[in-house]
Amino acid sequence: MENKKCSVITGTGSYIPSRRVSNTDFLENTFLNNDGTPLDKDNEETIQKFAEITGIEERRYADDNVLASDMGAEAGEQALASADLDPEKLDYIIVAHNFGDVRADNPRVDMVPSLASRVKHKLGIKNPYCVAYDLPFGCPGWVQGLIQCNYYLRSGDVSAGLVIGTETLSRVCDPHDRDSMIYSDGAGAAVLEGRESNTPVGILSHSARTDTEEQAYYLKMDSSYNPDNNDSLYMKMNGRKLYQYALTHVPNLVKTSLEKANISFDEVAKVLIHQANAKMDAAILQRLAKLYNCDGISEDIMPMTISQLGNSSVATVPTLLDLVLRGKVEDHHIDKGDIIVLASVGAGMNINAIVYQMD
Repeated sequence: MENKKCSVITGTGSYIPSRRVSNTDFLENTFLNNDGTPLDKDNEETIQKFAEITGIEERRYADDNVLASDMGAEAGEQALASADLDPEKLDYIIVAHNFGDVRADNPRVDMVPSLASRVKHKLGIKNPYCVAYDLPFGCPGWVQGLIQCNYYLRSGDVSAGLVIGTETLSRVCDPHDRDSMIYSDGAGAAVLEGRESNTPVGILSHSARTDTEEQAYYLKMDSSYNPDNNDSLYMKMNGRKLYQYALTHVPNLVKTSLEKANISFDEVAKVLIHQANAKMDAAILQRLAKLYNCDGISEDIMPMTISQLGNSSVATVPTLLDLVLRGKVEDHHIDKGDIIVLASVGAGMNINAIVYQMD
C-alpha cells in the first residue's frame, strides 16, 4: 500500500494555575439578574444549584502577574519537550484564544502583537519561517487549530506545528453574574507532525460548522449586571439557548466525522469534549449514543476535569488530552491504536470534531 501523509500528535503540554477557587469563595458575591435586581435565592442555594447543573466544585485562576501568553508559552514548551522536537524546526505556531493578554487590573483586550508572536518570542524561536498567528474561534479554537495545521502538514509543505489554546476567562466575567462561577484560566498545547504511513493514523477525519442566523450572539460581550459598574464589557451567555444548540447539533457533527472516517461509535475508546458543563456534556454523549442505537455507554469513554478545573474555553480539550496521556486523570488512559474523538462547541456559534487514531 502506498504511504500517505498523516498528521500525528507527538507531544502535549498544559498549564494549570495553582490558585484554587472553590464554590464557597462566591458566598459573599452580590449576584444580580440581568436587569440589576437581586436574585430571589440566597447565595448558598444559588451555588448549590449551580454545582448540581455544571458539576463544578472549584476552578483555577492565574496569578495576577501571569498572562495568557505566559501560560501558552509554558504549555507549548512542555509539548515540545514531550515531542523531543527542536523549537527551531517548527513551521507554524497557532494560538487559539478569544481575549488576548487580559491584565488582572485592566479587563481590556490586548492582542497587539498577536499572542502567537508573543509565545514565539517567549520560546526564544529565531527561525523567521516559523509562522505565528492567532485563531479566535470561541471555545472550539484549539480543535480548529489542529484542523488547520492538519491541512498544512498533509500538503507536504511543512513538517511540524505547535497548536496552543490559552485563556484567562476569570478576567472577563462579571462578578455580579452567577455564570461567572463557570469560568477559569489555563492553557493546553500539542505538537502536530507529518508522518508517512501505509495505514491510517493520527487525524482520520474532521468536521466543523458555524451557525449565525439566530445563534451568533448566544455568547457576547456586554455591560455588567450592576448598573453602577464602570464601562467595561464582560462575557455574557444565553445559557438555555446555548445548551439546546449544543444538544441539537454536536452529536450529529461527531457522527458526521465518524462516518467520514468509516468508524463506528462502538470503535471509539474516548470522547474528549469541551469541558463546558458536566450535565450538558453527559446529555450530548447520550444523544450521540442514541444516533447509533446504543442502549448503554461505558463511563470510561468520557473523561471529565470540569469539577476541579472549571471551563477554561480553548484550553479545556488540550489540557484534558495532556492529563489523560500523562496518566493524571484517574481511571482513564489512552493506548496505542485507540480511536478518540476531540469535540468542542462555543461562541459563534461554532462546533467542530476530530476523529483521531493514536500512533
